[in-house]
Amino acid sequence: MHPAESIKGSKGGSLKGKHIVLGVTGSIGAVKSVELARELIREGAEVTAAISDAAKEVIHPNALHFATGREVIDSAVLKKLEKETGKPAVKVLGGDVEHIKFFGKEGKADLLLIVPCTANTIGKIAQGVADSVVSVFALTALGAGKKIIVAPVMNNALYDNPVFKENADKLRKMGVVFLEPVSAEGKRKFPEIGETVLCTGRELSEGKLRGKKVLVSSGAVEEAIDPVRVLTSRSSGITGREIARQAYREGADVAIVHNKENIAYGVKNLVARSSEEMREKILQELEGGCDVFVSAAAVSDFRVEKSADKISSGENVVLELKPTEKIISEVRGKFPELFVVGFKAETNLEEEELVEKGEHFMRENNLEMVVANDVGKGGIGENDNEVFILGNGSRRKVSGSKRRIAKELVGRIANALETV
Repeated sequence: MHPAESIKGSKGGSLKGKHIVLGVTGSIGAVKSVELARELIREGAEVTAAISDAAKEVIHPNALHFATGREVIDSAVLKKLEKETGKPAVKVLGGDVEHIKFFGKEGKADLLLIVPCTANTIGKIAQGVADSVVSVFALTALGAGKKIIVAPVMNNALYDNPVFKENADKLRKMGVVFLEPVSAEGKRKFPEIGETVLCTGRELSEGKLRGKKVLVSSGAVEEAIDPVRVLTSRSSGITGREIARQAYREGADVAIVHNKENIAYGVKNLVARSSEEMREKILQELEGGCDVFVSAAAVSDFRVEKSADKISSGENVVLELKPTEKIISEVRGKFPELFVVGFKAETNLEEEELVEKGEHFMRENNLEMVVANDVGKGGIGENDNEVFILGNGSRRKVSGSKRRIAKELVGRIANALETV
């Protein structure tokens, strides 16, 4: 068994059953293509690499062969195919040869992912020039109506060039998806690999939430005691972030309100440090229109009157905890038609009692769904959890990674919206 097979699907199945051609062109960023190929495989994808001659000056095809476990398509392979078949490379790769079908009408590839993609390659594709392996694949894919994602990687001067922008706009109109590169040191660099994989998953997903707007609140907040100290919780925000990513993967327009920095390409990031800041950001976002609100944040139940000065240490201090307003109740009151999912955390209960409390919370706040979990048994601040997803008269126990839980929850939300 090739080493690539041993990692297949190890991080999830968002790309299970999908065959991706990874196009690599002549940028120094090509050295990261091996890592990208492996991450795509970890999501369950079959990956075949296609490399331009210019890229071979940066990375050897053997590296991509090892990363994917498949023969790398390069100019030598094209010449061999042309010699064997007596046909132009475009027609060969278009599907006339059984074992090399990729982007013909019946081609086995689902998507062409060109990362990194140079200005030269983008120009060739836009102008219909088929003189490299990658441009041949791209033109064939365009002709067959297959999905294409490109990540432009180049110097800022090239990126800002009006000719490049014209070519890029032309391809966008043809349906080519452009990934935003990382802007640093005067260059547009290889995009974050996690974001590239996420965007790929979105393009190849069923799109169960396409056309829907989803808002997720996530993680802990802080209530100031003095200029130095805060009240907070152990919530890591992992579940909320996974829900946001999964909703995006399923085609939704997603925003997340939390106390972190940006989490993923395509997800609108709203930073809130305190309960009041989170409340304001949530209400403001919902005012702009939304289909689903997932209240996964561990919003503080208490606050204190903040001291203007740092409280001296070394002596007893008594803090008066005052209850905060319940954001989810206010949301339901102001947006009665909104699909709202709440989270109910309890400690050290029997399963039936946990479910009963979750169902009571759902009825009390007129929610469509509730995720109930017993944090006394683990889960908070950890990567795995065990929860009950309650709603529509049913219950579903889900154990495992928080990503798995997010996938199950988002799937159930999508199914519920179909019946509304």
